Amino acid sequence: MPKIYLSLSLFLLTSPLALAQGNGPGIRGARAAALGNASVTLADVWAVGNNVAGLGQVTSAAVGFYAENRYLSRALNTAVLAAALPVGSLTDGKATRGVVGFEAQRFGDKLYSEQRVGAGYGYRGSLVSVGARFDVLQVSIEGLGSKRAVAVSLGGQAEVVPNRLVFGAYLYNLNQARLAEYDRERVPTVLKAGLSFRPTDKVMLNAETEKDVDQAADFKAGVEYLVIEALAVRGGFSTLSRQTTGGVGLKAGQFRIDYAAAWHTALGLSQHLAIGVQLNRAAK
Repeated sequence: MPKIYLSLSLFLLTSPLALAQGNGPGIRGARAAALGNASVTLADVWAVGNNVAGLGQVTSAAVGFYAENRYLSRALNTAVLAAALPVGSLTDGKATRGVVGFEAQRFGDKLYSEQRVGAGYGYRGSLVSVGARFDVLQVSIEGLGSKRAVAVSLGGQAEVVPNRLVFGAYLYNLNQARLAEYDRERVPTVLKAGLSFRPTDKVMLNAETEKDVDQAADFKAGVEYLVIEALAVRGGFSTLSRQTTGGVGLKAGQFRIDYAAAWHTALGLSQHLAIGVQLNRAAK
């Protein structure tokens, strides 16, 4: 019993941070983690969780695995499996019938855990992408049972200046799903919006604000620099979680490997690792 209370106490004390991996929208992929989770404008397989509208720009079937450890505690481990599949032929750099995405996630340990299964769809027009996602969430506490909820989310991205300035917005859990009937036992409802400035093909500057209806706003920013085509270095920060982040990304053929580390002055080190593979080559 003391172990249960210790585990739950750690989770509650770090809840503004842990929600980023719990039943809130969270972090998807080590690339996003290295950028301070300023990820609402990104378009890759991890867009299924970061902003489902970004799926619309995926041009090749892809699968990714993501693992995170926060503050060297097994109680705050996260594992995610994601996949994206373009539908229809590829024309003008986009799938004519959009892109579907799937995700399975687990957070926590046997004392307290959260599981999520989600499916999303993204579609890209000329300069605008839109998407929607459905999640089935389950929260389990050893000895107390489990609760489930269904959350609906919507996202959008727009190229304000083609190939140079992108705006993104994502509303998570717009239906305000509940885990229990009593007060405050809702799945977090979160709105995030941001800009990505890409002055050259090698540099990306992201800035984003995220607001949970029950918490203070979080300002996040990150920068990515392509040293060479196969190597990217990244850095960022988040004001609410008070973390400084950094990481690298490697490309080797159809494989993508990303690593990120985040440092909190009081709680210490968090580490993120993502491995992805494109299952076929994107059309030229």
